[in-house]
Amino acid sequence: MSDTYNFDHDDEYPAFRERCTGTNVNEQTLLATDYLNHFNEVVMTLEMLADMPEILEEAQIWAPKTYKDHFRDSTIADRELAVEAFDHVPPKFKEPFEQNIAKINTLITTSVERLSDDIANGDMELVRVNAQALSQIIQRLMDMCSANIHGSATTMDQSEIDNIIGSRPVQPSSSEGRGQDDVDALFD
Repeated sequence: MSDTYNFDHDDEYPAFRERCTGTNVNEQTLLATDYLNHFNEVVMTLEMLADMPEILEEAQIWAPKTYKDHFRDSTIADRELAVEAFDHVPPKFKEPFEQNIAKINTLITTSVERLSDDIANGDMELVRVNAQALSQIIQRLMDMCSANIHGSATTMDQSEIDNIIGSRPVQPSSSEGRGQDDVDALFD
């Protein structure tokens, strides 16, 4: 598997590269950026919670969706190609992509839980601060996924996430004394 590519891939990879040329599916990685739309809406919802707590239910009904399921439900023209090509994405691109997606899914789920608690406690300033910090981390992970889709094999490790959280001023809740340790606990 070393023909003209300097990374492992299956025998179908060259044919899928050709099929992906000129489509919404990246011809090098065989991944498509449209998958990130699955996360964009919930991130925007999280960012609006401090001003519109009534939309919390929209964030709560969000659920992780696999790459293939996203495209099976999609209306984009290249959806079938995206589903087919996914089985042939070289490990060099697929592994970091899936690692970043797993982190995003976990972070969104725990963020919704945390912000739900903050809203229930009525501390909208804490909701605002936490929503902004958490949304920025999710967006950073989404940026890494986009880089994976475009050929980078990078991931964000836990220490980077911790450093980003550590640089954000998280105000403690007056009733529960929440602070940075509580935000850090989202990633334990």
